[in-house]
Parts: sequence; structure tokens; C-alpha cells
Amino acid sequence: MVKTWSTPVRAEDRGMVLCNNCGSEIFKSALDCGGFMYVRCVSCGLAQMNPQPAGSEVIKRYSQLFGKDYLSYELENEAAYLKLQQLALVDSKFSELEKNLFSQAEVNAPPNVLDVGCATGALLSFLRDRGWRVTGVEISPCAEYARNERNLDVRNLPLKENNFPQDSFDVILASHLIEHLNDPRSFLVESHRILRSGGRVFITTPNISGFQARLTGSGWRSAIFDHLYLFSARTLTKLLESAGFTIERIDTWGGLAAGLAPSWLKKIADFLVKRLGCGDVMIVRAVKTGN
Repeated sequence: MVKTWSTPVRAEDRGMVLCNNCGSEIFKSALDCGGFMYVRCVSCGLAQMNPQPAGSEVIKRYSQLFGKDYLSYELENEAAYLKLQQLALVDSKFSELEKNLFSQAEVNAPPNVLDVGCATGALLSFLRDRGWRVTGVEISPCAEYARNERNLDVRNLPLKENNFPQDSFDVILASHLIEHLNDPRSFLVESHRILRSGGRVFITTPNISGFQARLTGSGWRSAIFDHLYLFSARTLTKLLESAGFTIERIDTWGGLAAGLAPSWLKKIADFLVKRLGCGDVMIVRAVKTGN
């Protein structure tokens, strides 16, 4: 089991923000987590931390303040996390897309993928071995590890600051990233800009409309200090569509966390939520439409 990384709850420069999806300023209380809280937009239903830490404070968590601890955490859990990422891509039919892209690509120009929040680069290394051209974005010290130990092209700046050319990538991956961002909508708009026409984005994030979130409330394992947004399939769909994407599929998994129930009950719960689409984590696959 991979324990979710979280920096300690502490005093930071925080301020109230509008709904990142629809711009509304009217919220109702959602989850009180002690030291921080989530509110839900009355208009569109998006759950977000409010007041919210400033962007500079968020970057400190992964660079100056807790960066070395974060690298140690990623290295310790790398194998388990890679397996989860691979299983999520299987659910989202990534291999079928991969086959189509390689069949259309020129021999000297295979499809390229950008992994935003790539950590130590384990997934990028896996995809490079499968023939992809790979690039990563990672603001923590994990970027240096990925460059030095895996010889990967990993940029140490937030996505937009890298100024990638328009129509650069066939696929963008963002696994457990979007919930950490101050402005997820801007991230999706930039992703749309740098994807080629027909390019896909794969977003993996906790699912606040899942069975486990509903069962545990403010004690939900994903209601943590580092998660600035908690998406449901509906609110993430709205956000993606507003950025110019069309949803192709949504898959979920995870019924009960290990330790919450006997193993036999967990297996049943895991099977049922996957079938019913109310798992604890979701992967959303969307295609770039329009220019």
C-alpha cells in the first residue's frame, strides 16, 4: 500500500479564491479537516480548499521546505506507484491508443508524451523503453534524480513556464497532480494548447464522489493539506470541457482502503465500485477538440 504524501498542516500565506471552474464566489461548507477546510461551489459543485495557500507557498512544499523528504518518499514507493499508474493506463485503454499512434508515426519520429508531475521518472522510463519520445515536468528535487539517474529530459519549472511550442505532444499524463494545483483550469488550458489536434490527456485524481469519500467524510484519506481541490467525475468533466476537451472515458477503482475492513470484504467492495464507477480514484481520458 502506498501511503499518500502530505506536508504537515502549518501556517501559510492564504487567501480566499473564486471557484476555479465557474468563477462563483458563493460556497457552502463541505469538509472541515482541522486547520484547513474544503468548501463546495453552490453553482457547479466543485470542492476546493478555501482559504487557499498562495502559489509560492505550494512550491515551497516540494522544493525548499520538504523537497528532500519528498524525494525519499517517491524513491521508497516508486515500484508500487509505477504499478498503480500502469494499471490505471490499462483501465483507460492506453495500449490501444499507443498501437494506433505508432502505426501512424514515422519511423524516425515516434509519438511523444509529456508526464507532468513525473516524480523520479519511473513511468517515463517505462514508456521510453516502449519506444516513446518522452519529456517530463517536475518541480521537486525528483527532477534532478530523473535527469541524472535515468537520463531523462525533465524540466524543473511549472508547466506553463516551460513555454513548450503549440501542438507539441501526442499525449499528456498527469497522475495525482491536478488536485495539488492552485489553478487547475489554467493547467488544462495550457495542456490543450501544447497537445496536437486529436491528442489525449490522462488525468488521475482522487474521486470525492466515490464510495470511500462518502463513507469517511472529513476523515477521507485524500482530504489532506496538500490537496487544494477534490474533484468528482462531474466537476472534472466540466473543467476539461471548459478547456476544450471531450471526455472519452472515465474509469475508477478502490472500494475500501487496506485496514478498513477484512480482506474478503475489501475484495468485494473493490469489485463493486469498479463496476459501478464509484471508486476512490479515477482516471479521465479526454481528447483535444478544436484549436
